[in-house]
Amino acid sequence: MFKSIENEWGLTMFDSIWTAVWQEKGYELEFSEQVLGRYVAISSSGEYVGTAEIKPYEPGISTIDSVAPFAQHPKIAADPSRVAEIDKIAVMREYRGSPLSDLLSAVVYCAEKHQIKYLVSLMEPLLFRALRVTFHLKLEKIGEKAFYKGDYVIPVLFDMELIYNNKSKYQWLVLPEEQQRVPEAAGITSLPLC
Repeated sequence: MFKSIENEWGLTMFDSIWTAVWQEKGYELEFSEQVLGRYVAISSSGEYVGTAEIKPYEPGISTIDSVAPFAQHPKIAADPSRVAEIDKIAVMREYRGSPLSDLLSAVVYCAEKHQIKYLVSLMEPLLFRALRVTFHLKLEKIGEKAFYKGDYVIPVLFDMELIYNNKSKYQWLVLPEEQQRVPEAAGITSLPLC
Protein backbone atom coordinates (compact mmCIF):
# COMPACT_ATOMS: atom_id res chain seq x y z
CA MET A 1 0.00 0.00 0.00
CA PHE A 2 1.18 3.55 -0.61
CA LYS A 3 0.29 6.90 0.90
CA SER A 4 0.95 10.50 -0.01
CA ILE A 5 2.90 12.78 2.31
CA GLU A 6 0.68 15.64 3.45
CA ASN A 7 2.36 17.43 6.39
CA GLU A 8 5.58 17.97 8.35
CA TRP A 9 5.24 14.77 10.40
CA GLY A 10 4.83 12.75 7.22
CA LEU A 11 7.79 14.54 5.65
CA THR A 12 9.90 13.68 8.69
CA MET A 13 9.00 9.99 8.30
CA PHE A 14 9.69 10.16 4.55
CA ASP A 15 13.08 11.81 5.10
CA SER A 16 14.07 9.35 7.82
CA ILE A 17 13.57 6.41 5.45
CA TRP A 18 15.36 7.63 2.35
CA THR A 19 18.24 9.26 4.28
CA ALA A 20 18.83 6.02 6.22
CA VAL A 21 18.96 4.04 2.97
CA TRP A 22 21.22 6.64 1.28
CA GLN A 23 23.61 6.64 4.26
CA GLU A 24 23.68 2.83 4.32
CA LYS A 25 24.71 2.84 0.66
CA GLY A 26 27.17 5.72 1.03
CA TYR A 27 25.27 8.16 -1.21
CA GLU A 28 25.39 11.93 -0.84
CA LEU A 29 22.15 13.38 0.56
CA GLU A 30 20.28 15.77 -1.71
CA PHE A 31 17.04 17.35 -0.49
CA SER A 32 14.47 18.58 -3.02
CA GLU A 33 12.85 21.99 -2.73
CA GLN A 34 10.08 21.47 -5.29
CA VAL A 35 8.11 18.24 -5.68
CA LEU A 36 5.00 17.02 -7.47
CA GLY A 37 4.49 14.18 -5.00
CA ARG A 38 6.14 12.25 -2.18
CA TYR A 39 4.99 8.76 -1.27
CA VAL A 40 5.69 6.11 1.33
CA ALA A 41 5.13 2.39 1.01
CA ILE A 42 3.46 0.86 4.05
CA SER A 43 3.97 -2.75 5.14
CA SER A 44 1.05 -5.02 6.02
CA SER A 45 1.86 -4.34 9.70
CA GLY A 46 1.55 -0.56 9.16
CA GLU A 47 5.24 0.36 9.11
CA TYR A 48 6.58 2.94 6.67
CA VAL A 49 9.20 1.03 4.69
CA GLY A 50 9.93 2.82 1.41
CA THR A 51 9.86 6.15 -0.40
CA ALA A 52 9.46 7.64 -3.88
CA GLU A 53 9.54 11.28 -4.93
CA ILE A 54 8.41 12.90 -8.18
CA LYS A 55 9.82 16.34 -8.86
CA PRO A 56 9.75 18.82 -11.73
CA TYR A 57 12.28 18.44 -14.52
CA GLU A 58 13.77 21.57 -16.08
CA PRO A 59 15.76 20.84 -19.26
CA GLY A 60 19.33 22.06 -19.01
CA ILE A 61 18.81 23.24 -15.42
CA SER A 62 18.01 20.07 -13.45
CA THR A 63 21.07 18.48 -11.84
CA ILE A 64 20.31 15.21 -13.62
CA ASP A 65 21.38 16.82 -16.93
CA SER A 66 24.97 17.05 -15.65
CA VAL A 67 25.14 13.24 -15.75
CA ALA A 68 23.44 12.47 -19.07
CA PRO A 69 22.01 14.44 -22.03
CA PHE A 70 18.36 14.10 -21.01
CA ALA A 71 17.41 17.55 -22.37
CA GLN A 72 18.69 16.60 -25.83
CA HIS A 73 16.65 13.42 -26.12
CA PRO A 74 13.97 13.86 -28.84
CA LYS A 75 11.13 12.53 -26.65
CA ILE A 76 11.98 15.00 -23.90
CA ALA A 77 12.71 17.93 -26.23
CA ALA A 78 9.35 17.41 -27.99
CA ASP A 79 7.39 18.45 -24.86
CA PRO A 80 9.46 19.07 -21.72
CA SER A 81 6.33 20.20 -19.86
CA ARG A 82 5.22 16.54 -19.73
CA VAL A 83 8.49 15.28 -18.23
CA ALA A 84 9.28 14.90 -14.52
CA GLU A 85 12.06 13.30 -12.50
CA ILE A 86 11.72 10.32 -10.20
CA ASP A 87 14.02 10.36 -7.19
CA LYS A 88 14.46 8.87 -3.73
CA ILE A 89 13.25 5.37 -4.51
CA ALA A 90 14.38 3.79 -1.27
CA VAL A 91 13.36 0.68 0.66
CA MET A 92 14.52 -0.16 4.18
CA ARG A 93 16.96 -3.09 4.19
CA GLU A 94 14.69 -5.55 6.00
CA TYR A 95 11.88 -4.95 3.48
CA ARG A 96 13.83 -4.92 0.21
CA GLY A 97 11.80 -6.11 -2.75
CA SER A 98 8.23 -6.32 -1.50
CA PRO A 99 7.21 -2.61 -1.33
CA LEU A 100 8.67 -1.80 -4.73
CA SER A 101 5.37 -2.56 -6.50
CA ASP A 102 3.60 -0.14 -4.13
CA LEU A 103 6.15 2.60 -4.86
CA LEU A 104 5.89 2.01 -8.61
CA SER A 105 2.09 2.12 -8.33
CA ALA A 106 2.38 5.49 -6.56
CA VAL A 107 4.61 6.77 -9.35
CA VAL A 108 2.14 5.63 -12.03
CA TYR A 109 -0.72 7.25 -10.09
CA CYS A 110 1.14 10.56 -9.82
CA ALA A 111 2.24 10.51 -13.47
CA GLU A 112 -1.30 9.93 -14.69
CA LYS A 113 -2.76 12.59 -12.42
CA HIS A 114 -0.29 15.19 -13.71
CA GLN A 115 -0.35 13.83 -17.30
CA ILE A 116 3.40 13.21 -17.16
CA LYS A 117 4.38 11.39 -20.32
CA TYR A 118 7.98 10.56 -19.34
CA LEU A 119 10.01 10.26 -16.17
CA VAL A 120 13.77 10.60 -16.09
CA SER A 121 16.00 9.07 -13.46
CA LEU A 122 19.50 8.04 -12.47
CA MET A 123 19.05 4.41 -11.51
CA GLU A 124 21.20 1.99 -9.57
CA PRO A 125 22.08 -0.89 -11.97
CA LEU A 126 20.44 -3.58 -9.77
CA LEU A 127 17.21 -1.59 -9.55
CA PHE A 128 17.31 -0.99 -13.30
CA ARG A 129 17.55 -4.75 -13.88
CA ALA A 130 14.77 -5.50 -11.36
CA LEU A 131 12.40 -3.05 -13.03
CA ARG A 132 13.04 -4.58 -16.44
CA VAL A 133 12.96 -8.25 -15.39
CA THR A 134 10.46 -8.38 -12.51
CA PHE A 135 8.11 -5.54 -13.43
CA HIS A 136 8.48 -5.80 -17.23
CA LEU A 137 9.06 -2.08 -17.67
CA LYS A 138 10.49 -0.89 -20.96
CA LEU A 139 13.19 1.49 -19.80
CA GLU A 140 15.26 3.44 -22.27
CA LYS A 141 18.91 4.06 -21.40
CA ILE A 142 19.78 7.68 -22.19
CA GLY A 143 23.52 7.29 -21.72
CA GLU A 144 26.25 5.09 -20.33
CA LYS A 145 26.66 4.04 -16.71
CA ALA A 146 28.33 6.87 -14.76
CA PHE A 147 29.57 7.47 -11.22
CA TYR A 148 27.36 9.98 -9.40
CA LYS A 149 27.23 10.97 -5.72
CA GLY A 150 28.50 7.68 -4.31
CA ASP A 151 27.57 4.95 -6.81
CA TYR A 152 27.29 4.01 -10.44
CA VAL A 153 23.98 4.95 -12.03
CA ILE A 154 22.26 4.37 -15.36
CA PRO A 155 20.44 7.36 -16.91
CA VAL A 156 16.92 6.13 -17.72
CA LEU A 157 13.74 7.31 -19.43
CA PHE A 158 10.41 5.76 -18.30
CA ASP A 159 7.47 5.90 -20.70
CA MET A 160 4.78 6.55 -18.10
CA GLU A 161 2.02 7.21 -20.61
CA LEU A 162 2.53 3.72 -22.01
CA ILE A 163 2.03 2.28 -18.52
CA TYR A 164 -1.02 4.27 -17.42
CA ASN A 165 -2.70 3.79 -20.80
CA ASN A 166 -2.19 0.00 -20.53
CA LYS A 167 -2.78 -0.69 -16.82
CA SER A 168 -4.14 -4.19 -17.39
CA LYS A 169 -0.73 -5.33 -18.70
CA TYR A 170 0.92 -4.64 -15.32
CA GLN A 171 -0.34 -7.13 -12.75
CA TRP A 172 1.74 -5.53 -9.98
CA LEU A 173 -0.08 -2.19 -10.41
CA VAL A 174 -2.44 -1.29 -7.53
CA LEU A 175 -4.03 2.15 -7.72
CA PRO A 176 -5.86 4.03 -4.91
CA GLU A 177 -9.35 2.78 -5.72
CA GLU A 178 -8.00 -0.79 -5.44
CA GLN A 179 -6.19 -0.31 -2.12
CA GLN A 180 -7.86 -1.29 1.12
CA ARG A 181 -8.52 1.57 3.50
CA VAL A 182 -6.34 1.63 6.59
CA PRO A 183 -6.67 3.74 9.73
CA GLU A 184 -5.42 7.30 9.35
CA ALA A 185 -1.89 7.96 10.58
CA ALA A 186 -0.64 11.43 11.38
CA GLY A 187 0.59 13.04 8.20
CA ILE A 188 -0.63 10.30 5.88
CA THR A 189 -3.97 10.40 4.09
CA SER A 190 -6.09 7.38 3.24
CA LEU A 191 -5.90 8.01 -0.47
CA PRO A 192 -2.69 9.18 -2.09
CA LEU A 193 -2.70 12.65 -3.53
CA CYS A 194 -0.05 14.13 -5.75
